This record gives sequence, structure tokens and C-alpha cells, in this order.
Amino acid sequence: MLFLKQLTKTKALIAILALISLSACSDKAPGPASEGQTRKPQVSVIDIEPTSQVMITTLQGRTAPYMVAEVRPQVGGILQKRLFDEGAEVKEGQPLYQIDPTVYEAQVASAKAELARAESVLYQSQLTAKRYAQLVKTEAVSKQQNDDAQAAVRQAQAAVQAAKAQLKTAQINLDHTTIRSPIDGKAGRSLVTPGALLSGYQANNMVVVQTLDPIYVDVNQASGDLLKLKKELAEGKIKATKGEIPIQLILEDGTKYSLPGSLTLSEVSVDQGTGTLTLRAEFPNPDGLLLPGMFVRAELPQGVRENAILVPQRAVLRRTDGAPYVLVVENGVVAQKVIDTTETAGSNWVVESGLKPGDKVIIEGFQRIRPGVPVDVVPPLSQKTASSK
Repeated sequence: MLFLKQLTKTKALIAILALISLSACSDKAPGPASEGQTRKPQVSVIDIEPTSQVMITTLQGRTAPYMVAEVRPQVGGILQKRLFDEGAEVKEGQPLYQIDPTVYEAQVASAKAELARAESVLYQSQLTAKRYAQLVKTEAVSKQQNDDAQAAVRQAQAAVQAAKAQLKTAQINLDHTTIRSPIDGKAGRSLVTPGALLSGYQANNMVVVQTLDPIYVDVNQASGDLLKLKKELAEGKIKATKGEIPIQLILEDGTKYSLPGSLTLSEVSVDQGTGTLTLRAEFPNPDGLLLPGMFVRAELPQGVRENAILVPQRAVLRRTDGAPYVLVVENGVVAQKVIDTTETAGSNWVVESGLKPGDKVIIEGFQRIRPGVPVDVVPPLSQKTASSK
């Protein structure tokens, strides 16, 4: 009897454990595995909308001084002193060097004396001519003597003019012993020292003065790009920018120069060696941040493209043959569209063909998708991050 009771309890315990096990299995069966089989890949898209886009070309170039003056002596002599600090700002007409003026001061004094002598001769000739003019009327002197007296006056007048010119030349030479800056700008290092023997209009300069405010930026544009731009302007795809064209400068370290410049010159001929055209822009440089010879990049607006279709560069993929394409969502399914890109506009590609307004281009979630796969469209990660803050 005791054995039967124990057997009954054992069977009941086994039945209870079996029920618990079946219940646990039934709870786990329809869980995450079934959900993973039905979940669609999630992607983020942007809707294509035409917009007016200013077309900006980034060109490489270098800075160049606005004006350059290579200072040379106009008279010869011994250099006495330098009158400026190397690297300092100098003004137009400011003395830079002093040549020994002794010889030229003597030449001025000699020219003044010659002028005084010529004026004295002229005075005497005028008195004689005046007397002869009266005496010839009474035939006290011959007509020939009177003509000679009048001619002597004219010769004396010419001698006075020559003496004045000689004095002016001597004075100019004396003034040139003080060598002055021909322009406003910054003086470089001096290439001569006091005691040097100089000659007038020598080949070697003494110092270079450069005007750096404003300053030029010379950039080069490929002639093919220029022809393409002119063609698009003629076809009306791009509208020309009206008025003064502002230019933004990017420095060697990648930072943007705070002051905009303007285009002032476009060369009329193409460099045969490089196939490029030189464009010159002018920039204000009040703080002297820009120095001649610096490598820079210039962002040059070249027109406005109406109804431009832009696609983020991260959304553009490449086929094995290099052709660009994008993935779009059509009726909840991924599709592929081959596009034709012409140029960049910031972080976007400008699409010439292949897309139309209203297309939904995928920009996030490329990992688990391919053409023909159904997907769910969700907001971009950047919007999720902004909304969570």
C-alpha cells in the first residue's frame, strides 16, 4: 500500500514538470526569431527638390604684391647712411638712403654762378641794344651795328636759359642724393650698407618696397572649364552673376580669410605650357596677414544654376565601370538609378540627369539593402539626435 502511494506521487510530479516544460517552450517559440524574419531594413532618404544654386569654383593660386618698387640710385657716389628700418612700413617720398652730396652741392653752386654771369651779359647786351636802336634813327651808328646789338641780346637770353637748365639739372642731381621711396609699402632687407660705391641707374637694386594693402591673388583656371562655363551661359543653363563678383579666400591652414575680395583681371591669352588662364583678384589686407608668395585657394562664384538638382556626395555610389548611381525608394522598394554628375557644390553633387523632383534618394542604411528589397523609411540619424536633445 505504501509503495502504491509513492508511485502515485512520483507520477504526479513528473506530470507537473512536463507541463512546466511545455509551457516554457510555448512561451519562447514565437519570440524574437519570428520577429527577425519579418523586420524590414530601415533607411533614411531625402526628397529631391530643384533649387537655385550659386556655382562656385575653387581655384588654386598665390598672393602677389599690389605694387613693387625696386629702389635704385639715380646718381653715383658713396652711400653715407640708411634712413629706414628693414621690414618697416614706409611712405611715398620718405627718405631711404643718403648719398654723399658734396660733389653735387658744388655743381649747384657752379651752375648758380654761371647763371649770374649769363644774366649779367644779358643785362649789358640789352643796354647796348637799346642805345643802338636810338642812334640808328639819326644814323649815328650803322644799321649793321644795330642788328648785331639786337642779335647779341638774343644770344645772351639763350645763354641765360641754358644756365637755368644747367642749374636745374645740378639741383635735380643734388636732390637725388637723397633716395626716397616711390610708393607706400613695406621695405624689405637692405642690399647695400654705408660706404658702398653706387652708380646711377645701376642694375642691382638697393631695397625692394612692396605695397601689401590691398594685395593681389592670382589663380589659374583651366581653359576647358572656361569654355564649358561659356557654353552653359549661352544655353541658359547658368545665369551670369551681376555686379561685382565676391571671392572667398582659403588659407594654407584651411581657414577662411575673413575679408572678401573682388575679381579685377582676366588674362586674354591661355598659357601654352599649362593650358590655364590667369585670373587676378584684389583683397584688402589691413592686418598684413597675407604675404606675397603664399599658396591659397579662392572660391569664385561663376553663375547661378536655376532648378539645380543636388545630391549629397555620401549618397552617390559607383559601379564597377565607374558610373555613378544612387539608390532610391519607390513604393517601399529599393531601386537603382544611374545619374550624370557635372560638378560639386559644397558637400553635394550637381546632377545633370537621372533624377527628377520627388525622388527619394537613400542617404543612410546601405548595409542590408540592394535593388528590389522592401525597406522602411525612418528619419535620418541627425534628426534623431537633434530630437533627443
